[in-house]
Amino acid sequence: MNYIGSKNKLSSWIVEVVENTVQSSLSPLTFCDLFAGTGIVGRTFKPLVNKVIANDVEFYSYVLLKNYIENNQDIASAEKYIEQLNNLKGIKGFIAEEYGENGKAERLFFSEENAKKIDACRQQIESWKTREEISENLYYFLLASLLESADKVANTASVYGAYLKKIKNSAAKQMLIKPAVFLDAKGKHEVYQEDGNQLIQQIKGDVLYLDPPYNARQYGANYHLLTTIAKYDIFVPKGKTGLRDYYKSAYCRKNEVEKSFEALIKDAQFSYIFLSYNNEGLMPPETIKNIMSKYGEYSLETKAYQRFKADKTENRNHKALATIEYLHILKK
Repeated sequence: MNYIGSKNKLSSWIVEVVENTVQSSLSPLTFCDLFAGTGIVGRTFKPLVNKVIANDVEFYSYVLLKNYIENNQDIASAEKYIEQLNNLKGIKGFIAEEYGENGKAERLFFSEENAKKIDACRQQIESWKTREEISENLYYFLLASLLESADKVANTASVYGAYLKKIKNSAAKQMLIKPAVFLDAKGKHEVYQEDGNQLIQQIKGDVLYLDPPYNARQYGANYHLLTTIAKYDIFVPKGKTGLRDYYKSAYCRKNEVEKSFEALIKDAQFSYIFLSYNNEGLMPPETIKNIMSKYGEYSLETKAYQRFKADKTENRNHKALATIEYLHILKK
């Protein structure tokens, strides 16, 4: 998925820094990804450690994590169910009416055909679950597959804070459900959907990885439609973009972020803490250093890289932007 702050291109570097810091085998360790998003970092560490704890307060993230982190063995008949979803005819349901082309709300997040297909697939997945035809593992596998496939045909420049005025080429293509294939790995992993500062008081382990929001952009607003597809609940969409009520993170508020961050570091029952943050964040590097240094031995690793920012054009062009990723390290 095209995701704000994704560590896809940085994950191998993060592993390298963690290994150099711990200086012992990772295989017996418990690794926690507390602000996991799409789960890229947790997925990278899954085959390397004994246990992954992954958490994100957003429900669409929880669905992805339940599949990519918690699912651990090949799911029988998965291919059969993906094929059935792809053969479904569209239905004019909640997504088509509220977020689809020619829907009553006149929002243009999806073409009419794709919006109807999303409705049909989401209803079918829920029907299989209600009839107990599919396991919980298969349920989250199919939901994750639908979310990622829907995202590929979304009529947006990047996030769901706005839709384009006309259906772009990629959004006009027929949605094809592709399987959200997860990595088989031994170990029993845990997935949560909680406020990170609350969860940290209930868990413990060896390596804690933190990748909180950097700035004022609330993920609940930017990806609201993915949560709506995942939950498929009844509510009255608000405003031009059909927003739902969403969680507002203290890490996106300049007057709250430092207090929340220090409380998190203080409460963490982990030997090693790694914080990903960049040079555009609400907290300056010196502030982070001062807070973390109170609780142990602090060090810092940096890496310059190109991140991509979507243009507001119908072609979903991208501009390469130079930025610096800071990986703040604490041996507690």
